[in-house]
Amino acid sequence: MSRIRSRDTTPEVFVRRLVHGMGYRFRLHVASLPGKPDIVLPRLKKIIEVRGCFWHQHSGCIDSHLPQTRVQYWGPKLRHNRSRDEDNVRKLTELGWSVYVIWECETKTVTRLSRNLSRFLLK
Repeated sequence: MSRIRSRDTTPEVFVRRLVHGMGYRFRLHVASLPGKPDIVLPRLKKIIEVRGCFWHQHSGCIDSHLPQTRVQYWGPKLRHNRSRDEDNVRKLTELGWSVYVIWECETKTVTRLSRNLSRFLLK
């Protein structure tokens, strides 16, 4: 698990390139905001979170399964990740930020992702 990265993951870098290609400028992992969001667009007051389907338990996704070994370890750990994510989104919205969550599996379809991103950023 020490090799699992929390930033600069492949899906996150992909989304960054897409947003930058659309002409937006952003900040990365702003420590002063709850949860250190992945991509922060301060002028628009918008945040883009890129989450891994397994680590953040994307409901309905094939990659979000619970491992069959060490269930006593993985169950609480993954539940805690989800509850922490919900708390951070709630705190960010209370501070006036708009949050858009992109799941790892959504980065596979580029056209749909870019359409959804531009829709979120233009709102």
